[in-house]
Amino acid sequence: MSDLLRAPAEIKYAEELDWLESIDDNPKPFSWRLSPKMVRLFILGSERSDGLDREIAQKWYGDRSFVERSIVTLASDRGLLLIGDPGTGKSWLAELLSAAISRNSTLVVQGTAGTTEDHIKYSWNVSMVIAKGQSRESMIPSPIMTAMETGAIGRFEELTRSTSDVQDALISILSEKYISVPELDSDGIVFAKPGFSVIATANSRDRGVNDLSSALKRRFNFVRIPVVTNKKSETEIVRFRTEELLRRHQIELDVPPTLLDVLLQSFADLRATAAAAGSDDEKLESALSTAEQIGVLEDAILHSNFFGESALTAHTLASSLVGSLARREPEDLAILNKYLHGVVEPRSKEEGGSWPEFLEGGRDAIATLS
Repeated sequence: MSDLLRAPAEIKYAEELDWLESIDDNPKPFSWRLSPKMVRLFILGSERSDGLDREIAQKWYGDRSFVERSIVTLASDRGLLLIGDPGTGKSWLAELLSAAISRNSTLVVQGTAGTTEDHIKYSWNVSMVIAKGQSRESMIPSPIMTAMETGAIGRFEELTRSTSDVQDALISILSEKYISVPELDSDGIVFAKPGFSVIATANSRDRGVNDLSSALKRRFNFVRIPVVTNKKSETEIVRFRTEELLRRHQIELDVPPTLLDVLLQSFADLRATAAAAGSDDEKLESALSTAEQIGVLEDAILHSNFFGESALTAHTLASSLVGSLARREPEDLAILNKYLHGVVEPRSKEEGGSWPEFLEGGRDAIATLS
């Protein structure tokens, strides 16, 4: 695992999944590797009342009911659609579910304007077709077809970014549970094995790009993942991801709790500003998600480690925040500048602490970008 840039969940948590599987005596649907209860425990972490001999760390932070509804959906014959704002952890939840259920989270189709039916059905190895003709050996199955043949979970990222033709092809797969291959005289139908299902994700901000048809919507159970606004939960998520980053890069750097509070408060302030804005021009282009918050902190940590004094400062944190969130110029810079003068400056005078240095860092970053 150490030689992988980013190990999939089934490799990263292989030892933990092996252990859970060894003690799991609960009924399992189809070909699932873990029972629904163990899948939930793997994702949300163990509690003292579970009576386990070891602790299972929490890997996804959100409402318990979202995870339970997702698991129940995958045990049925319906697909699962995780929908929400960017950065709410939809893809990570999909990966964890696939890893726990199938021990394979890599059967993924990425939805884009260029995604075709071949990406969710099959294509052909041209050289083999020329040499031997069309056969199962010369066919290249899509990740979705592979999931069907193995009774695993297939994933479809950014479903609403795919064209209507691709979405219509998915309707047939979800309804009939087979793919027809008319080019083959025999063995021309690939049937899904028990355990096959599809987890799709969609950004709520993509509404109107390629809206889902009512027919496709009926094939999915919707689970809406909201933006995390609970300060305690958000703190746990940011700390969890930050610790992963430090371990991966083997960085020994202290992240003071006071600076974490400054980051959380800054995003809360900016979200409140966006909610009160009268038009999109008065809002940052950023979704101000937890994932973007983690990105700001990671940027500040790496900058401090490589170019600083191996200590995270409020000045560097503010610089990373401005650099990460100022995507439109001059609109976003004006919004951030207004925030610094209207909110951070009074707070730095009243509360002191890290806020004066944070204010200075933000001003310096805006001056550099202006």
